[in-house]
Amino acid sequence: MTKLNQIIAVEKGVKSKSFAELTEAHHAVQKQPLLSGISRTYQPKDEEGEQFPPESTRVQVHAEQIMRDVAKTLTRLFDVTATKDWANTRATADVVVDGRTLVTAAPVSYLLFLEKQLVDLHTFVKKLPVLDAAESWSRDESTDSWRTEPVRTVKTKKVPRNHVKAEATDKHPAQVEVYYEDVPVGYWTTVKFSGALPARRVNELLDRIATLQTAVKFAREEANGAEVTDQRIGDAVFGYLFAGS
Repeated sequence: MTKLNQIIAVEKGVKSKSFAELTEAHHAVQKQPLLSGISRTYQPKDEEGEQFPPESTRVQVHAEQIMRDVAKTLTRLFDVTATKDWANTRATADVVVDGRTLVTAAPVSYLLFLEKQLVDLHTFVKKLPVLDAAESWSRDESTDSWRTEPVRTVKTKKVPRNHVKAEATDKHPAQVEVYYEDVPVGYWTTVKFSGALPARRVNELLDRIATLQTAVKFAREEANGAEVTDQRIGDAVFGYLFAGS
């Protein structure tokens, strides 16, 4: 008994072969000289006249034979495709993760859809923002975000000071240099907030996606292992299309 994965394995080759042979047939019937033949003989008016050998050209391409060849190669394609499509309507499998069935009796087409979506989801999750590992974060339910512990820093102000380099004398004024001193004037208390995710959470999500991807692939392989009934569509189609007049 043929299995669906065997039909899928040969389908591409059958398609390529059919396309190549159909293209070749199309080109063949466009070459008018190959479709034409001739036979002619020469008879002089009297017995003393010059003789010429007979001339002939055989027909090299017969349209009816080309049609039969096309029907033969396309019949194989029609049958293989029909066998696959009919089987796909019945080939299903469950998607199971850790003993839990997430999707029941999924057809192959939906399993292929899931595989593609999970690839896109993996890309999306991998690029999610992650909390800065240099900070210590805790959950703040009131803002639905993450927050750090309060950090107190000093607020300073630059205050000018005078530095007397030389005292005044009766001959020279005092030499004074102005400099600025940072003087504490208050305190900042800072709490940082973030809507990013802990790295642990992102890694958990990536692990779940990878696990589900594996389960979907297993399900697809199981579904593709279903036995198929060979369909014979081509004979009926071309028996009608190319039937003799």
